Amino acid sequence: MRRMVLAALFATLAFSGSAIAQNFPSRAVTIIVPFSAGGPSDAMARILAERMKVTLSEQVLVENVTGAGGSVGVGRAVRSAPDGYTVSFGHLGTHVANGAIYKLGYDLVTDLEPVALLPSNPMIIVSKNAVPAKSLKEFIAWLKAQPSPPTAGTAGAGSGSHIAGLYFENVAGIKLQYVPYRGTGPAMNDLVAGQIDMIVDQTSNSIGQVRAGNIRAYAITDSKRVESASDIPTVDEAGLPGFHMTLWSGLWVPKDTPKDAVAKLNAAAVDALNDPAVRKQLENLGLQMPPKDKLAPAALGAWQKAEIEKWWPMIKAANVKVD
Repeated sequence: MRRMVLAALFATLAFSGSAIAQNFPSRAVTIIVPFSAGGPSDAMARILAERMKVTLSEQVLVENVTGAGGSVGVGRAVRSAPDGYTVSFGHLGTHVANGAIYKLGYDLVTDLEPVALLPSNPMIIVSKNAVPAKSLKEFIAWLKAQPSPPTAGTAGAGSGSHIAGLYFENVAGIKLQYVPYRGTGPAMNDLVAGQIDMIVDQTSNSIGQVRAGNIRAYAITDSKRVESASDIPTVDEAGLPGFHMTLWSGLWVPKDTPKDAVAKLNAAAVDALNDPAVRKQLENLGLQMPPKDKLAPAALGAWQKAEIEKWWPMIKAANVKVD
């Protein structure tokens, strides 16, 4: 009798979970962006959320949860109910690098389910206007000539801007003093004000200030120029060949989220990326669309694991300290 009762209970729970997944979504979905409002991650998430609500037929909200290089926001998503209503937005820094830097209370691979790979962003080397250098070679020479390490803004230890700075130090033979912020939006404000010397930043975050003449750009960290900033040379053209780094982004949900909910979120994200108006908005920010054959959840999962294998050794070798 007891076995029959337990079997009936499990069957009821399984049916209930299936019904919930089939009815998903029946209320607003929240995307947690682990950086401050106004930065490049926030901008991309809000553009996507506005279009995803059309496919999902429910509101898609963006919540900014900052701190510890994005790990606080990711942790909030990990600990949320696995029902599809809380989505983790992140990138190379939050969902790869942080695992090599912070003592996380979660596993970036096993505690999250991938949803969709999002557009990528080549980095751009920018400085305050007071720096006299006019080319990348002159800028590197200026950095080396300073009596103390020049200041470089980052979105915190392990963020894309921090990893890019470490990589820049290695290939250019320089030393930087990192100034952490709760996102590259606030860091950019200080760069424009001349409070810090430079950022190796996401192109989408810097390009508007470059166009406005508020900061100086030296090179794009890619092998080809960005269409929306075709006047800015690549690092290969500017004299620092091989300094290639692209900050990709993605969406995840907590582990054990129903597969139907994951599939619906993936479909909404893919619909958004295929929308011509959305594509134009993202491309105007210097973002590059992911290949169409890389949009399935499994593709993001495989890419994340490959990036962990690539970047963790360099990050750990840099012995990054976290306050």
